[in-house]
Amino acid sequence: MSTQAHLIAQLRSMLQLTQTEVQVARIRVAQARTDAVRRELVENSLNAEQRTAEITRELQRLGGVADVVSPLVGRVGAVVKSTVEQAGPVDEALLGDLTLEHQLRDRAVYLRALAEAAKDDDVRRLADRLEEAHAATIEWLTTVLAEHALGGPPALKPTPVQMVVGGATRAVRLPVNFAREQISRWAARVQQGGEQVRTVVADTADRAARFGDDAREVVTTGRDAALDRAERVSRREGAGDTAEALHEARARLGALHPSELPIQRYDELGVNDAVSKIKQLDDVEDLNKVIVYEEANKNRSGIISAAQTRHAALAQEVAGIR
Repeated sequence: MSTQAHLIAQLRSMLQLTQTEVQVARIRVAQARTDAVRRELVENSLNAEQRTAEITRELQRLGGVADVVSPLVGRVGAVVKSTVEQAGPVDEALLGDLTLEHQLRDRAVYLRALAEAAKDDDVRRLADRLEEAHAATIEWLTTVLAEHALGGPPALKPTPVQMVVGGATRAVRLPVNFAREQISRWAARVQQGGEQVRTVVADTADRAARFGDDAREVVTTGRDAALDRAERVSRREGAGDTAEALHEARARLGALHPSELPIQRYDELGVNDAVSKIKQLDDVEDLNKVIVYEEANKNRSGIISAAQTRHAALAQEVAGIR
């Protein structure tokens, strides 16, 4: 096979994969946690469409047959990918996205080598642009995965199916884990604590079980009051481990009191002041508390975006990106 034939074959493969990339980006837009992330994903989709057009032009210049099948194959590939990934948590879906971007970047490197051999400057310049674009996307996806690994609210929200099947959202999973893993330990510790404590244990276990059966129960006032009361009782009875587990559950559900947040008088701060305080936070768990609390209460997009940006910066440090 001639060098030009290799170029055409590689461009065709990249066109199909880029079409899949476009559709995946569109799917991810619906999962964006903040407006800033949503705008970035929309821009990624538009940039991928532009890359599709550039690859198509090079194919045509080299005499490649106009490809009307690749766009359809790309869309089908994206639909299959998004359907299959519903059976797993959101981090597995993102790892799939990362694999796609690595393949596209590696193919761009190979395409540049082919262009060098063919002395085709147009394809070489295209390969350079493609490699740079995919390297940037790889960095972004690595950051998102690092945020997820740090236990914070990531840039992307899981789909409803992933929330149930994959357990990607702790707001759904934690009450079930609490009922399954904590109640027995708690009951053992407070067995001598009297009938009142045993009643609280049974009541909280019953509530936690109902939360697992219906995710909508997770956001009710009754849940917050029950967890708060259970934490106070466990601390009073000396069950420190159980109290900490309950406190973590409340933090993950946005059910902390304002006084428990890492920023003093948080509820009294305006957007600009809150953003300024958030930029000073260096602890991931502190950021997690603020993000979840804000989403569960006032849900101010400017504050959430600022906290998410700070969270991403800390995640990049962990991932070695900066």
